[in-house]
Amino acid sequence: MNVAKSGYRVFSANSSVACTELAKKITERLGVELGKSVVFQEPNRETRVDVKESVRGQTIFIIQTIPRDVNTAIMELLVMAYALKTSCAKNIIGVIPYFPYSKQCKMRKRGSIVCKLLASMLAKAGLTHIITMDLHQKEIQGFFSFPVDNLRASPFLIQYIQEEIPDYRNAIIVSKSPSAAKRAQSYAERLRLGLAVIHGEAQCSESDMADGRHSPPCVRNTTGHTGLELPSGKQQAPFPGIELPIMMAKEKPPITVVGDVGGRIAIIVDDIIDDVGDFVAAAEILKERGAYKIYIMATHGLLSADAPRLIEESAIDEVVVTNTVPHEVQKLQCPKIKTVDVSMILAEAIRRIHNGESMAYLFRNITVDD
Repeated sequence: MNVAKSGYRVFSANSSVACTELAKKITERLGVELGKSVVFQEPNRETRVDVKESVRGQTIFIIQTIPRDVNTAIMELLVMAYALKTSCAKNIIGVIPYFPYSKQCKMRKRGSIVCKLLASMLAKAGLTHIITMDLHQKEIQGFFSFPVDNLRASPFLIQYIQEEIPDYRNAIIVSKSPSAAKRAQSYAERLRLGLAVIHGEAQCSESDMADGRHSPPCVRNTTGHTGLELPSGKQQAPFPGIELPIMMAKEKPPITVVGDVGGRIAIIVDDIIDDVGDFVAAAEILKERGAYKIYIMATHGLLSADAPRLIEESAIDEVVVTNTVPHEVQKLQCPKIKTVDVSMILAEAIRRIHNGESMAYLFRNITVDD
């Protein structure tokens, strides 16, 4: 395709070479060249962007994969979007396969909903549309003031199960927590397989931090209110203090498996695999219950810290993730990690949006809970 006549450009906002691989695959599928730009860090760590070609009146797609240095990647995207906005680009569409801060989408005690803040920053920088994949919570789409296309990776992961896992008909889909059961159920129904759910945890999980189990304190306040003082110095008649019922702390039971995994291949499905401690613990329980092979399927393979070493030393046989997040270093450290390419659906989404075609085809046979 002639880039000058295509009516749109595709740029990468990453300064890291490893993070531009997905952008190159997408542009190859589209038959266009990657836009000419320079993204780099100044000696004082400030981000600088220099667009090397005219974008006036063009529809621009910015592909931004998120490496371990999340905050730098966000700043690169914001500066790139604003540079294109001030260069009179017609539309600026962000292609962000893994949306950062998506786990911080709920209020926790005196914290903040950082995902909402990021959505506002992207809009202010000039983005008019976002293409992403498997948001941690689908309600995140409501944080944006512009359209969001939340694509799904499940068709690619299901295809991998059918083609790469021998005797997958003897498998069972496992949810590592009740909160992820709907996603697992969607996989199980499309693969015509059984479903198992792991209930209970050895230690507090992400959901525990948000459920307020440690607040308010369980001590009842018995001191009555002394009354309110008026500016004149007079005091109103005292009224008794308000007493709330004692809040009983939650106690999760020991880890149990609801469902028969004996003599089966266990396939754990989730959207993000980062800290693998929960997955390793789940794999050990499944092994004890008789599962003879254990696979983990996840869209976003963040695999932070010692994740490759823990996976290599665990009962997990294989971890399958997509290339929404660069993880080539982790693959070198752990041969159990496999990658599924999702550049095809991202490229097709770009083509359809530019041509004004319906996106419904990309969501065929996709359930709401997937």
